[in-house]
Amino acid sequence: MKSKILIIYTGGTIGMAENSETGSLEPLDFSHLNDHIPELSRLDCDIEVHSPFEPIDSSNSHPEFWVKLTNTLYECYEQYDGFVVLHGTDTMAYTASAISMMLTGIQKPVVFTGSQLPIGMIRTDGKENLITAIEVAASQKDGEPIIKEVVVYFESRLMRGNRTTKFSSEHFDAFYSPNYPSLADAGVTIDYHFEQMWNVPSKIMKNVNYCSEITIVKLFPGVDIHWLIPAAQEGKLKGIVLESYGAGNAPSTTKFKNDLKSVIDCGVQVLNITQCFSGTVYPGKYETGEWLDQLGVIQGYDLTTETAVVKLMLALANFQESKEIQTFIQKSICGEIDVF
Repeated sequence: MKSKILIIYTGGTIGMAENSETGSLEPLDFSHLNDHIPELSRLDCDIEVHSPFEPIDSSNSHPEFWVKLTNTLYECYEQYDGFVVLHGTDTMAYTASAISMMLTGIQKPVVFTGSQLPIGMIRTDGKENLITAIEVAASQKDGEPIIKEVVVYFESRLMRGNRTTKFSSEHFDAFYSPNYPSLADAGVTIDYHFEQMWNVPSKIMKNVNYCSEITIVKLFPGVDIHWLIPAAQEGKLKGIVLESYGAGNAPSTTKFKNDLKSVIDCGVQVLNITQCFSGTVYPGKYETGEWLDQLGVIQGYDLTTETAVVKLMLALANFQESKEIQTFIQKSICGEIDVF
């Protein structure tokens, strides 16, 4: 029996095609997808296309959009064997991270993909990305889906969605998973790495509560965070993702310590991750990071920035006590973190 795959188009570069008369790029009519990618008719699966809401540029992605997408996937979950989500590249890693944690317990593939060049251009990477994403979504072994989680497929690599980040705006291999191996590599064949996959059977659950009153602070020499104190005192700031140096280090000057303490004393939760492209936060490894533990800063270990943002939003919306928030953030919900 053929797998039934649903393509959900949310917007992005991949959804553009060239007008044969004017030469300009226009939104693609996905009801005529086979006209642009006739190879799809040769795939051994039934494909349907759905645009549940007005397509957006991914720069305009926001938590309400995540909720809509989560609800769409939840409502269609039983009707299809797998899903392909077409999404703009700029915030794809944020949305993939969000869906992985807002729709937990899934036992079917949700494959995010997009492109650097529109499908309507001759050198587009969109065709290969979409074709392989559909193949991944339809792939089964012993009657079960091979992939049972939210993933990103881009330029020959299949990666866990909440481990992925965009690292290039120019190259076709725009995404990378810095702290976790690929789940599959696509060459002449698709080589699946089964030992890397998330396969923890559980009841599918929706979690659509979030708190967006957070900010990201990236440390740099001479950084001044005093400006955060008024927002914290007025209750307008609930959380901070702190991108610290190296293995979790921060300035140990009296002013920086006092300013951060003032913010935390107002009830703001601070989540510490490394600003390095790869690596992890090691609590207490250096003296310049040990004092963060003493203030109650939550160590985010090897969370990506995108996943740290999403997870802090969810934690603040669903828990009140600092200990509960810390436990939630440092627990692996769907393979997004390794605690050392």
